[in-house]
Amino acid sequence: MSKGIKIKATVKDVKALDKSAVAAERMKQAYIRTKDKAEHGVYAEESSPAEYASDRFSSGVDSVSHEAVHQFDKQGRKGVQTTKENISKVKENIQKRKAAAEQPKKQAEKRAAQQTGQPARWSGRQAADTVSEPAKAVRQEHSSIKTLDRGQKGIKTVDRSRKAIKQTSSAARGTVKTTSKSIKTAETTAKASIKTSQQAAKAAQQTAIATARAARVAAHAARAAAIATAHAIKVAAKATAAAVKAIIAATKALIAAIAAGGWIAVLVVIVICLIGMIIGSCFGIFFSGEDSGTGQTMQTAVQEINTDYQDRLDEIKASHSYDVLEMSGSRAVWKEVLAVYAVKTTTDPDAAQEVATMDDTKKQLLKDIFWQMNEISSSTDTKTETVIETSDDGNGNIVETETTVTQTYLYITVSHKTAEEMADQFGFNEDQREQMAELLADENNSLWSQVLYGISGGDGEIVTVALSQVGNVGGEPYWSWYGFDSRVEWCACFVSWCANECGYIEAGVIPKFAACASQGVPWFQERGLWQDNSYEPRPGDIIFFDWDDGGQDGASDHVGIVEKVENGRIYTIEGNSGDSCRQNSYPIGYYEIYGYGTPAY
Repeated sequence: MSKGIKIKATVKDVKALDKSAVAAERMKQAYIRTKDKAEHGVYAEESSPAEYASDRFSSGVDSVSHEAVHQFDKQGRKGVQTTKENISKVKENIQKRKAAAEQPKKQAEKRAAQQTGQPARWSGRQAADTVSEPAKAVRQEHSSIKTLDRGQKGIKTVDRSRKAIKQTSSAARGTVKTTSKSIKTAETTAKASIKTSQQAAKAAQQTAIATARAARVAAHAARAAAIATAHAIKVAAKATAAAVKAIIAATKALIAAIAAGGWIAVLVVIVICLIGMIIGSCFGIFFSGEDSGTGQTMQTAVQEINTDYQDRLDEIKASHSYDVLEMSGSRAVWKEVLAVYAVKTTTDPDAAQEVATMDDTKKQLLKDIFWQMNEISSSTDTKTETVIETSDDGNGNIVETETTVTQTYLYITVSHKTAEEMADQFGFNEDQREQMAELLADENNSLWSQVLYGISGGDGEIVTVALSQVGNVGGEPYWSWYGFDSRVEWCACFVSWCANECGYIEAGVIPKFAACASQGVPWFQERGLWQDNSYEPRPGDIIFFDWDDGGQDGASDHVGIVEKVENGRIYTIEGNSGDSCRQNSYPIGYYEIYGYGTPAY
């Protein structure tokens, strides 16, 4: 029984060994196909150095992997061949053992048949053979077991070979996978690097083109500015403020273009020097609106002189007792005063000074010229006149009564000299007169407004005109312009005159009116251009008043122009304020303010 069991176990091992051999054979075939595919695979054409290097690296890895697998395969083949041979021997031995095991049965059957039929006669030789058969079977079984043990060792060798192949294949696959990832990463990095390089190159190219274009434009502008500047310097005596502005603008452009070329830097220095020469000339007056560090500007100096002028008028009124005040005449226009001051100060042969800055010394020079150009005179006269007085007799009848009265008249007259008259007085030569004429050219009015009032065009134009009239007394230029033959209450005439100077009457922006209540207020109200006294006005608005003298009656009886609004106060320029043009101020919402006309500038 034990021998039979041994044989059955051996048969199972042989079958398992057979299956292992088949699996090893399949692995070998799979390896051969993989190797052939690796050695003869078709690769995409290298499209870049990075891809070529990646392919070469992958090919090297494959070669090493294949060589390792080849060596394992070589050893495995020997083991498989040996195993096959051992398996064949084991099969033969098994067949022999089966035959030996069945031999006694056949002999017993044969003896039984002989006994029943014809008795068999065994020879001694046959008996010996019969006895020896089991022994032979035992010896063959031992031999088969040894062979089987060698087969099992071969199987173990095959298993080790198979494991080695598996490990090598797994390592190869891991290496290939890692290599593929490395290749993909390299490809991605290479593509990103190429894309970045292309973008950088494109950006650099665009920058170079833009820089070249800017350099050409700057160079062109520099040449044009140089030509214009040279021309301006040649005719410095005839240069206009517009030329000054153009040179300043050109200088800024040149400074911005220094990087465009070395020669431009030299040109900038030259232009700056020329600008310095212009500032040192009479045209430097257009730079005097800025504080140079002294705490004074042309505006502050002008305001101080205006205050002095008004104080003198008030002193004259206060120093006389009078019944009737009559004022006439007008003050010199400020731009003419400044033009004379600029030319005389910068061309003085004994002590020439620049006029771009303001200090105490220059302010005194300006005051001297102002009072040489403006003169205030006054006189009184006593007149006895017959006056017709009207009264009610108590019965509803008007009674006129003639009365002779004696009244004292105070006459204040303001006279001024023009710029041409001052040129004669100071003995200006031809060049000085030409410089003064250039300063007073109409195209420079906006520059004068900036210097005098800090106003540059827009809605402030009417404010500029009104400010230029501050100091006028009597209002004759305004009421006579309107069409009156003699003096009238002229506040509305003044506003209309200023509007006409700006072209606003012809444009329909402001009406021509001489009466506040019946003409001015209705015009704005009918057009929806009216605001009440709670409104915060803007420069250029028309301000109407209802005075409280004798009680307000709900009708406007005075008008002016809003100059500005600061710190809750409204600053105005008003004609016929004490029979003169003067600046006043009121708090926002002041009860005597009737309302505002808001022109659609």
